[in-house]
Amino acid sequence: MVRIYNIIARLCSYMTNPCIDESVFVRYSCISASAKEKIRNEIRNSLGFLFVDKKKDSHKENRDEGFLIRQLKEDDMDGSFFQALERYIDFLEQQSYHFIIIGLLQVLDEGLKTLLLEKIRECQSDDFSVVLNTNRETTGIGILPRTSCVWERKHRLSHSYNRLDNFLFNMLMLENSILGELIDKHYFLKNDVFPDFAVRKEIKIAVSPLRMERGFSVDDYEKDMVQYFKINYKSESFSEENQAVWQKILTASENKSDIIVFPEMLGNPEMKNYISAKLKALTEEEQKNIPSLIFLPSFWNNYQNTVAILDNRGSVICSQTKQNPFRLERPETCFLEGIKQNMVVNILHHEGIGRIAVLICKDFITTKYMEQLMRCFKLTLIIVPSFSTGSYDFRQSFDLCAHDDCNVVWINTCAAFQRGKESNFKNIGYVRKRIGRNDDESQKLCEMPICEGAFEGRCTHDCIFFETIKGV
Repeated sequence: MVRIYNIIARLCSYMTNPCIDESVFVRYSCISASAKEKIRNEIRNSLGFLFVDKKKDSHKENRDEGFLIRQLKEDDMDGSFFQALERYIDFLEQQSYHFIIIGLLQVLDEGLKTLLLEKIRECQSDDFSVVLNTNRETTGIGILPRTSCVWERKHRLSHSYNRLDNFLFNMLMLENSILGELIDKHYFLKNDVFPDFAVRKEIKIAVSPLRMERGFSVDDYEKDMVQYFKINYKSESFSEENQAVWQKILTASENKSDIIVFPEMLGNPEMKNYISAKLKALTEEEQKNIPSLIFLPSFWNNYQNTVAILDNRGSVICSQTKQNPFRLERPETCFLEGIKQNMVVNILHHEGIGRIAVLICKDFITTKYMEQLMRCFKLTLIIVPSFSTGSYDFRQSFDLCAHDDCNVVWINTCAAFQRGKESNFKNIGYVRKRIGRNDDESQKLCEMPICEGAFEGRCTHDCIFFETIKGV
């Protein structure tokens, strides 16, 4: 099986070479029905085994513009299969038949649909997954099965990017040229993580700004002529903070939430283990009512700012580290957040939801970084835990994501509030949703208003908001 994915990566590498102008994809997107039929006929005449014999296999039809593409099985791909396929590809590349190469990739994308769905099920049993091909280093291309998303348009991005993967729907093509030095790790979540999603086609999200108090100090230091700041947590507040987070999880459970998200920086060294132990102590029936994914408050430690993602059984799925440091501005000087990048980007995949990533505060409003992840992984949901004195920059970035069919959950905290910046805290969180063309425009940006007592320094610690993201 690896061999077919290596061949696909080779074809994708050929078509994404900078020597091939992106106008090829613009023109291919507008070919006539007769031209497409001619391309498919050319492929079928050379590689008939990729298509169904209507007389023999009418029950296995997978119709595509009048052609019947065979759903390939592992047994179909023997030595003669690959010999013929590679010989034909050599010919196409020698002749620079770009349109036929794109057409062949589309046939393979459709023909491998069943096997790719099986591959998703295999990946669900792994701790994390790597790409399907083994020639990523030489081709610069990674191939993964592409999970569907109920709010993602079929021709997503085709209006804004001229790219090869506009024509692929069952494979996720990862380009190293876009990813750069980042290291991607992939987690395919089992269907029972969101057991009711297949029927409901929606996820309910709970978010909480948690509190106004800061359980940490911000300390300055200097290194190599640069001024930095680091976070030091106060141990006397750990117990109270952990209990507050646990109560929010229980409240989210009572409101049948699928996901709960907390802000940046309000974690502590004991929180992950405390919440994990609490979850593991529940009965199996009680665990079913807990949100399926728990994005704990980020915790600043050892020069890293990290969000731990837990499931409702108390297991840590993965931990996402912040990559872009915040710059703290003070009168006449600035301090840089003293974090070290670890370059790892974790992507959660789920059939029907698509691909989820966590971008911690500055990561999200570092536009180049955010768009880098959006374009490489075709993200469909971004979780943004924040500790920020303003919301303006985040709101500006929401529209970039909606333009690409990606929803965003952003939650700030009252602990970041500063006197004189009340207008920045009118809302403490937002959910930016992709809506249908006939839906009410007011539903696309869901506001989470700050509580009445916050500006007077009163915090009741009971703020929690709920929003539902549905299929379109």
